[in-house]
Amino acid sequence: MKIAVLGAGGWGTTLAILLHRNGHNVTLWEFNPEYAATLEEYRENFYYLPKIIIPKDIKISNDLEASIHDKNIILITTPTQFIRNNLKSLKSYKFKDEIFVSASKGIENESLLMVSDMIMDIFDHAKKDKIVSLSGPSHAEEVSRRVPTAVVSASNNHKTAEHVQKIFSNSYFRVYSSSDLIGTEIGGALKNVIAIAAGISDGAQFGDNTKAALMTRGINEIMKLGLKLKAKKETFFGLSGIGDLIVTCESRHSRNRFVGEQIGSGKKLSVILKEMKMVAEGVATTKSAFELSKRHKIDMPIVEEVYAILFEDRSPHQATKNLMMRNLKPETD
Repeated sequence: MKIAVLGAGGWGTTLAILLHRNGHNVTLWEFNPEYAATLEEYRENFYYLPKIIIPKDIKISNDLEASIHDKNIILITTPTQFIRNNLKSLKSYKFKDEIFVSASKGIENESLLMVSDMIMDIFDHAKKDKIVSLSGPSHAEEVSRRVPTAVVSASNNHKTAEHVQKIFSNSYFRVYSSSDLIGTEIGGALKNVIAIAAGISDGAQFGDNTKAALMTRGINEIMKLGLKLKAKKETFFGLSGIGDLIVTCESRHSRNRFVGEQIGSGKKLSVILKEMKMVAEGVATTKSAFELSKRHKIDMPIVEEVYAILFEDRSPHQATKNLMMRNLKPETD
């Protein structure tokens, strides 16, 4: 297959290498022309994925239209809030039967659209049954070292999901298929918000009990929004739901957990983000999740408190007290 990977961050670079190992013809697109030249010359992503060699057969380009020309698969790995700006120059591009695969996990702030709906909104010729979400517990730092990993390929068209499943699967990267595109996208996006909450708990030194409660009640909030948007309940108990939530809340590789931990220990969000190399998708997604909860009139107290901590300067201790002192209710509510 001819595949364009849009975004040369850690995840984009990792997936480009994985697809090359699987025997595909891969082009890796990098937004910054100077960094694209650096990647081409040194064949190592010093900034985002150090000590992992990029094979010479992978073409590296700063030309977006040339990168996607005549490709079978267009894999999007850029942070969600940058996707529209990156792709708008291609609005007039005449797509044929290309499959869009999104490995980005977020919800656009202005439109409150998932990535699949954003693609449909940007491109007049895009087809919903040719869009796939690739999601699950999969840190680039581990996949790039061939650590056994399992994820989900989800599309409204199950044959499309199965096609992508076969393209990505190998001895260390197992892909399951799903027909629940919206549920897979919601799980992948909102777990980052709960991971910030888990990190805040770690930073404030609340303990294991607190984080376990946040994760458990967090998947409940994710599922409530998902069901409202017509997702399947069982998706949230799978790899793109509870699986991705566990790894993002617990892993030392998790940027979103790190942001929360720094806030919990007393740092300001603006300082944390300024010092980070990579984007923590959960910060922007918190805004989108908060707005979606209001739009659909869904009670999502953890999302609400994370929003207040990030954007209204509420203290983690006050937010925790607010959660603990809410009206008592059944667990299933």
